[in-house]
Amino acid sequence: MIQQDYIMRIIREFMEALQLYVSRQKDVKKKQEKILELYDSYVGDHVFYHTATMDDVMDSFTRWPEEERLYRMEMLAELYYAETEVKTGPMRQMLFERAMQMFVFIDRNSRTFSFDRQSKISRIQEILHRETAQNGEP
Repeated sequence: MIQQDYIMRIIREFMEALQLYVSRQKDVKKKQEKILELYDSYVGDHVFYHTATMDDVMDSFTRWPEEERLYRMEMLAELYYAETEVKTGPMRQMLFERAMQMFVFIDRNSRTFSFDRQSKISRIQEILHRETAQNGEP
């Protein structure tokens, strides 16, 4: 029970930081810096999470206790999703794809239904579909 309270406190703290420092920040450079700080503070080295394969990313979560893994994965998915606001081109698409993979995995493996997660999955699917169509890809 104490472990669960600890995890929930970390999640609340993370979501507050994400909302406060990233969503409200107008300066794109400062927003990006804060996102990178959140990677390093809550999930790990931001360079790793931008360059590793998704298999390696998923394997990296074994360092946390099993009851904490999905929460950490959701933090990473939220970071990928938030970072799409400050990136363009192929990097933005890659972040959307990674966020989508993480959100779908969490949705399939979590015992908690989330309207917010479902909404983000739908939004990402629409954006990726629209961008693919604009680029002339099938």
